Amino acid sequence: MAISAAPAEGDDDVIAAINTTPLVDVMLVLLIIFLITIPVVTTSVQVELPKETVEVRESKPENLVISVDSSNAIYIQDSKVASTRALVEHLKKVSVQQPQPEVQIRGDLTAQYEGVGKILYACQLAGIGKVAFITEPPARGG
Repeated sequence: MAISAAPAEGDDDVIAAINTTPLVDVMLVLLIIFLITIPVVTTSVQVELPKETVEVRESKPENLVISVDSSNAIYIQDSKVASTRALVEHLKKVSVQQPQPEVQIRGDLTAQYEGVGKILYACQLAGIGKVAFITEPPARGG
């Protein structure tokens, strides 16, 4: 009894070629995805965006601090403002001072943007030129 290492005639030969059809399909899908997403990532208008800076601002007594609490109530210093119209009238009186004081907005973390938007709109109507936001400084080392 002899063992033959060579395939016999009539047996199917082993095909050593790699089927590249699935590879080509995957590559074409990836190419289409990249062609669609690249124009979204790049923008055509060249602008220089402002850099983030942490600036320590000193609180001057002439600055006007306006606060918004979690229920969107607006306060000038410590007194509650009755309406947006009253806020605009108060800001108009402040806007004529020389030099014009800075309005600093303190917004509660859970407040909706509506309260802060009312303050910004009132500042615009009154002609206030300097508006700043007071935020909590980031934790050190983190």
